[in-house]
Amino acid sequence: MRRADRLFLIIHALRGRRTALPARSLADTLGVSLRTVYRDVADLQLSGVPIEGEAGVGYVLRKGADIPPLMFTADELESLVVGTRFVRAFAGDRLAAGAQAALMKIEAVLPPELRERSSRTRIYAPVWRDEAQATFAARIDRLHAAIEGRHVLRLDYRDEAGRSSDREVEPLCLAFWGGAWTLGTWCRLRRDFRNFRPDRIAGLGETGECFADRPEHNLDAYLTAMRSYYAGMD
Repeated sequence: MRRADRLFLIIHALRGRRTALPARSLADTLGVSLRTVYRDVADLQLSGVPIEGEAGVGYVLRKGADIPPLMFTADELESLVVGTRFVRAFAGDRLAAGAQAALMKIEAVLPPELRERSSRTRIYAPVWRDEAQATFAARIDRLHAAIEGRHVLRLDYRDEAGRSSDREVEPLCLAFWGGAWTLGTWCRLRRDFRNFRPDRIAGLGETGECFADRPEHNLDAYLTAMRSYYAGMD
């Protein structure tokens, strides 16, 4: 478990308690040693979190100084819920799981009235994944990982007319256009920026090469080129 997650869960465990929570209970819940709990609590105290108590006694948030709930408005919270639903429906499994976990953490510290509101939104992005959709989600995950790792990809690509071409590309970003994904790249064949639709990639492989973040070929340069291209279409 990441340290940031442990600190969050410690604060959440102490919220609203009237009696001290033993450090051993925290350690068992978090799956860490007592020494780790003592260190984490000390760090929280130094950062200003009003935790009282000591080793061997337990910990409690200072009376009247409880950590306030996250200050989301109802509209802000609904936006987070809807965004999570869209990520689950249209992104890869990795991002979908991350979005759902983040929302659970947020809802854990919301006041009851906002927590209830989060379940009442009527904007949906249904997740009905057949085998083809599951395969596509896995491809989005794979492309996402290649972007993060700066892995040069080899594509067997089919254009809109079904024509085939082999490309080596430096993947820079993924963009969702409300109906289709595109992969933004530096194309080594065309020596220029190109967009490819993941659903038209017939074959996807890695060359084993990693590319450098060069100013003339990086994401900033790509976005500048795309802005100029679409501005010229107006």
